[in-house]
Amino acid sequence: MKQVHFWPLVWICDQHYAMQVEAIRQERIFLGPGHMDMPASPGVSTQCHKVGKVLAIVGDKWTVMIVRVLIDRPRRFNEIKRTIGGISQQMLTRTLKALERDGMVSRTVYPTVPPQVEYALTPLGQSLAVPVRALGAWAGEHLDEIESNQARYDQDKHARATRRGTGQA
Repeated sequence: MKQVHFWPLVWICDQHYAMQVEAIRQERIFLGPGHMDMPASPGVSTQCHKVGKVLAIVGDKWTVMIVRVLIDRPRRFNEIKRTIGGISQQMLTRTLKALERDGMVSRTVYPTVPPQVEYALTPLGQSLAVPVRALGAWAGEHLDEIESNQARYDQDKHARATRRGTGQA
């Protein structure tokens, strides 16, 4: 299976954007609404736009959760919905259709009454499962640290707000 690495392209997009922003800053050019449509080097903006679309799809919270559910085996709609929890029927339907359109999920309809529909990861979807597993492992390893940081931040923010309310520095 061919492996595709997006990070070099994402880095190029970031670097290209940073160079444009710096050039505009140095020239003190004010760009009004629509300034994001700056001209780009040939091919770069098109590729950045394409990568951005892909990352928006694969980085979506529901996409990640659906891929995690389908890693081990194909599943039916309601089983996916129950396993994920908190996802509406409409959102699950939309996300599954988008993943099917992108070739990451296959949909098989069995001729029964009522019809049974099963969803499975395609080879492309299985390749997405690799970074999704890694992301899940990272989240699990750092969950306590992140929650601790959030609690500390919230406590500090509350303390600052309290000091401002009482006139203290």
